[in-house]
Amino acid sequence: MRFNTSTPVILLAMCLAQFSFAQTTAKPTAEKKPQTKEEKRTAAKEEKKAAAALAARDSKNLTGEQIAESTIFIYGAGGGRPILNQIRKTTLERGKINITNAEGRTDQATYYRWIQRAETLNKEKIRLDQEFSNARYSLVFNDEKIFGIVDDAVFTPRDDASVAFENQIVHSLEALLRYKENESKLDLVGNEKILGVEYHILDVTDKQGRKTRFYISAKRFRVMMLDYEQNGVKYRRRFYDYNYAQGTLVPFRTVLWAGDKLVEETEVGTITFGQKIDETMFSAG
Repeated sequence: MRFNTSTPVILLAMCLAQFSFAQTTAKPTAEKKPQTKEEKRTAAKEEKKAAAALAARDSKNLTGEQIAESTIFIYGAGGGRPILNQIRKTTLERGKINITNAEGRTDQATYYRWIQRAETLNKEKIRLDQEFSNARYSLVFNDEKIFGIVDDAVFTPRDDASVAFENQIVHSLEALLRYKENESKLDLVGNEKILGVEYHILDVTDKQGRKTRFYISAKRFRVMMLDYEQNGVKYRRRFYDYNYAQGTLVPFRTVLWAGDKLVEETEVGTITFGQKIDETMFSAG
């Protein structure tokens, strides 16, 4: 079944914001035991030790690939790509999101995100569900296509909503962490000090020509922000509150700017890797 875009509930859902996602009534059935404080302290010590060793090298002589691989190493808490691939086979994330629309009104929603990891980013299955006070709907990325679901019926999202959803996928941390699998091109722009913090600046361009610029801490090899451009608008996403989830590094707060306007702020409540996900969640029916 496909809704016509004139259906009132679809208009309400799709007009909430260009950057909104989705919500469904499904809830995770279980969560793995969270890391203890001691486990988190141990992971933090290992990360700092590894970052210090990497930063001790002559940063002026690092190549773009060395910077990218060092960053992947850190996000895997010293285990790098093998640990990320092993642990993050699936992702279940839930939290809160604040979205500011073009008129300046801010809406808050609860969101759930499910990811089924694949060999490359464009082959992954992703579902983002979001519930506002007056609307609930889902957007799904599967087989390189995007579709929406509301009340168990499929609809075709507006172009701006689809583009915004796709940007969340292709202009993300995963674009860097999975650059080799995606056969993306790396370009080292150089080093820059911003507000006293030195960054390695690295451009990652995928096979479709979509470029994301990453600002990577030269001291800790964490991505602190990324830039991309869409239809003449420059976007910047900042990452805050890094912590450990099952031994891998995760930013628990992100903020997205469009030009000089704050348009989205997300806070992760819980994130769990490795749980079994029902494949039908990514199906159009």
